[in-house]
Amino acid sequence: MAKTDFKVVARKKRIKRIRKKITGTSDKPRMRVYKSAKHFYAQVIDDSKGHTLVSMSSLDKSIGSEDIKGKCSLANKVGMLLAEKAKSAGIENVVLDRGGYIYHGRVKAFSEGARKGGLVF
Repeated sequence: MAKTDFKVVARKKRIKRIRKKITGTSDKPRMRVYKSAKHFYAQVIDDSKGHTLVSMSSLDKSIGSEDIKGKCSLANKVGMLLAEKAKSAGIENVVLDRGGYIYHGRVKAFSEGARKGGLVF
């Protein structure tokens, strides 16, 4: 098995462990995070209905071709724009699902941007 296979398996175990404790309701949906090598993705999910309420990624055209330097600043921008979308959809309180990643770097920058945008979690 390659080294990356062990990383993927370990992350999937962490995701299962986190999902046992975190569920999103219609009052307080779950905000899920995924990061790839270049991009950052997030969505707000109502687990009771099984629907994605709002989603945003760094590939979205609303990010624009601004001079955003670095992945952390890009994740921060995604967080602010997701918060704006969620506020317009009537969502103010969320639960953060960090997706098996540690709360550091891009995940932390994203959550700070979402808080700056007006989300409470």
